[in-house]
Amino acid sequence: MKNIEFTLNGFPMLVYVDPSLRLLDVLRNTLGLTGTKEGCDIGECGACTVLLNGKAVNSCLVLIGQVENQNVLTVEGLSSHGSLHPLQQKFLEYGAVQCGFCTPGMLLSAYALLQENPHPSEDEIKDAIAGNLCRCTGYKPIIDAITAYSR
Repeated sequence: MKNIEFTLNGFPMLVYVDPSLRLLDVLRNTLGLTGTKEGCDIGECGACTVLLNGKAVNSCLVLIGQVENQNVLTVEGLSSHGSLHPLQQKFLEYGAVQCGFCTPGMLLSAYALLQENPHPSEDEIKDAIAGNLCRCTGYKPIIDAITAYSR
């Protein structure tokens, strides 16, 4: 067990945990942030995507000990003061949310892209979300929502 300090959704965080636990497990089970979903457990589906220092990562493949003194953003950190982030709003407007299981990871992958490139092409959007699997929307509404936000 060890104290791990990091920034979570803009706030300093200190957890006393086994440093070999997955970031996903600490977020969901220790901190109660259940927006990050557990899917495949092997980094293939993207349901557990969070941002680590602004880069999209699969939290099922990151150990909590690796985030010491780092910045983590989860889907809960996108909204502020109870209001949806404009990107979240576009997902709703364009029907990019159906079952919702992939949505947090999709949002964070898109958000990371838009932080680097505010006006991405459709191909750049497709590349950014390529690691996130969706079984409901067929991707078009997701791409349309990200495109609309970038305008």
